[in-house]
Amino acid sequence: MGVLERFELALCVPLCMTSVMTLSVSLEMVYVILSDPRLAPTPRVGSGAPGLATEPWGPEGILAVGATPGLALGAWRVIHLTLLAFILGNIVGNLCLFIRRNPSIRGVFLSDRSLGQGWGYCYVCESHTPQRCSHCYDCKVCVLRRDHHCVFFGQCVGHANYRYFLCCISHLWLGLLYAIVLNTEIFIEFLQEGVSLHSLFLLIMPWAMLITGQVSFPVFCFAFVADTCVVGFLFVSAFLLFHLQLLWRGLTTKEWSAGRYGLYDLGWRRNVTQVLGERWYLAWLCPLLPSELPGDGVTFEMRPLAAHKPTNLF
Repeated sequence: MGVLERFELALCVPLCMTSVMTLSVSLEMVYVILSDPRLAPTPRVGSGAPGLATEPWGPEGILAVGATPGLALGAWRVIHLTLLAFILGNIVGNLCLFIRRNPSIRGVFLSDRSLGQGWGYCYVCESHTPQRCSHCYDCKVCVLRRDHHCVFFGQCVGHANYRYFLCCISHLWLGLLYAIVLNTEIFIEFLQEGVSLHSLFLLIMPWAMLITGQVSFPVFCFAFVADTCVVGFLFVSAFLLFHLQLLWRGLTTKEWSAGRYGLYDLGWRRNVTQVLGERWYLAWLCPLLPSELPGDGVTFEMRPLAAHKPTNLF
């Protein structure tokens, strides 16, 4: 089934929401990089680091209405923009390949395979299903080595696209951390003005401040994106930590929730290879780098029964 044929409402809506949030944070980061006077090139000698201006923000700060970012590029601005392009390119690239790689049993020839331990039968798909495979009622299909259905990406995470899912949220975490660092100046400006009800409401409920006319639209945009970065960073941090623990122990989310620990734990290196491929150490750098998976998503090597010990994930 082609990608365009799978672009239904259940896939388009979460993708559009994720894309809008990613685009808004990226544009805000570009604006901060281009408008920060400390990153502007300076011809003066001995005034600070080469290519790094030492002047602070103007008296009105970055939140000033009508502030125009400087267009002159310096070495530090080029470095920041290059890092931003690297992170954004990895997020978009991994997301596109995550959608393109279909983890379902469609197109997988199973009829000539002998049924083995762990196999079942799906009465919805009317097909035998291998071990670690389960049916997704959102995708309406059985998924090989199904982990969970990602509501933000609108598709199941399985054997064929787990690498791109994990790398995507890893770069999302890095990008949100980078955005928080760039937005630190905004929070410093609030603190310099003093902690007041106005500043607290602007940080906590920027929508209410905009509707009541207490702040201008540019100020609202910066406050809203800054809040989104902080909340998103905390959420993605917990989510990424959870999946790194699953990766380390060779588990899926479904196996973790069912308490089936240790069945497929082959050691951390082989566990990582099962998900990220033979070149797992390079798979994080670019989604286009080839890293062939050692398995086919149908059969999996299991640990000896004596080694199965019920252990907690954390």
